[in-house]
Amino acid sequence: MKFLAITLIVHRPDPTTGVQKSTHERFREVLDNALLAEELGFDGFGVGERHERPFISSSPTVVLSHIAALTRRIRVFTAVTTLSLLDPVRAYEDYATLDHLSGGRLDLIIGKGNGTAQRELFHVTPEDQWERNAESYEVFRQLWRQDKVTAKTQFRPELKDAEVWPRPYQHPIRVWHGSATSKESVDLAARYGDPLFSANVTNPIEPYAELIRYYRERWEHYGHDPADIAVGAGTAGLYVAPTTQEALAVYRPVFENNLAFQQQVGLPIVFETLEDYVERSSALIGSPQQVIDKVHRYHEQFGHTVLHLQADASGLTVRQHRDSLELFQSAVTPVLRKDIPDPPFDWGPVLPEPASAADH
Repeated sequence: MKFLAITLIVHRPDPTTGVQKSTHERFREVLDNALLAEELGFDGFGVGERHERPFISSSPTVVLSHIAALTRRIRVFTAVTTLSLLDPVRAYEDYATLDHLSGGRLDLIIGKGNGTAQRELFHVTPEDQWERNAESYEVFRQLWRQDKVTAKTQFRPELKDAEVWPRPYQHPIRVWHGSATSKESVDLAARYGDPLFSANVTNPIEPYAELIRYYRERWEHYGHDPADIAVGAGTAGLYVAPTTQEALAVYRPVFENNLAFQQQVGLPIVFETLEDYVERSSALIGSPQQVIDKVHRYHEQFGHTVLHLQADASGLTVRQHRDSLELFQSAVTPVLRKDIPDPPFDWGPVLPEPASAADH
C-alpha cells in the first residue's frame, strides 16, 4: 500500500485556538508539511484546487512546483485538478512544465470540482459541468499523447493540427479520477482504464463502496483486465496515539470545534459525536492497532491500494500532529505495506520502454 499526505490549503481560524495564520504563514506551513511528509517516508504529497473561500489553493501548479524544488523523492499529486473549470490546453501547458521540473514525479487526480462560488466565477453551470469535465479530459489526454491535435470542441475553440509545448516528460502522465458522489466520474475513469480515487471523507462507507463497485463493473464492461484496477481512498482525519483513550482525549476538542463550525455555517451534520465519527467515518483516530483494523475494514469494501491522510494539523498542535504522523509511519505503515499490495504499476515516472538494439 502507498500513502499520500494531502492538503486543500484551507485558510480559516484554527479550530482549537481560533487564531488565523496570515496567507504567507499558511503557505509556509504547506511547504513545511511537504518536507515533513518526505522526511517521514510518505509516497506522495497532494495539493487540492479550489477557487473559493475558505481555500487558497487556486494555483496548485505553482505550489507543487515549489514543493518539487524542495524535495527529491516524494511524488507530487493534484487533489483534484478541476478540469471542468479549466481550458485543457492551458492546463496541459502548466502540468507538462511541472512534469519536467519535478523530474517526472507528477500524478494528476482530476475531477469536476465542487462549490457554487467557483462554478459561478468561471461561468460553469451544474448542467454543463460534467460535459466540460469529460471534454477537457479528452483534449488533455490527446495533448499529452500526440504531437499535433485536432479536436472538435464545444466549450473552447476547436483545435486543428495544434502543437502545444513543452512536450511532456512522462509518456503519458498517470491520471486518477477523483470520485465523491456521482457515477459520471467513475464511468469516465473506467472507460479510459484510469485509476480511481475515492474522496471517502464526508459520509459513512456505503456510498463510496457502491461507487467503487460500479467502477469495477464498468471497468470490465469496457474490456479492461480486472488485475489492472487501482483504487485510492481518502480519510476524514488522523490522530494516532499509544492508546485509544489518549487519542480520543486529544482529538475531542478538535472534533467539537469543527462541529461547531459546521453548525455555524449551515453544513449538514453527518456525525454528531466523536464516538460516532470514530466508528462510522473514515477518520483514523485511535491506537495503532485500532487504525490498522479500520483500514483493513475499508480495504475489504474498497480493495484500495493507496491511502491519503491529512497533511495539516487541523486543530492539533504542531507537536501532536508530528507525533501522530511519526507513530503512524513507525507502527501502522509497515503493517499495512505488508498486508495490502501496492497498485499494479511502478510508482516512479511513467516513461517509454527503452529501445532495444534490434530497433536501431
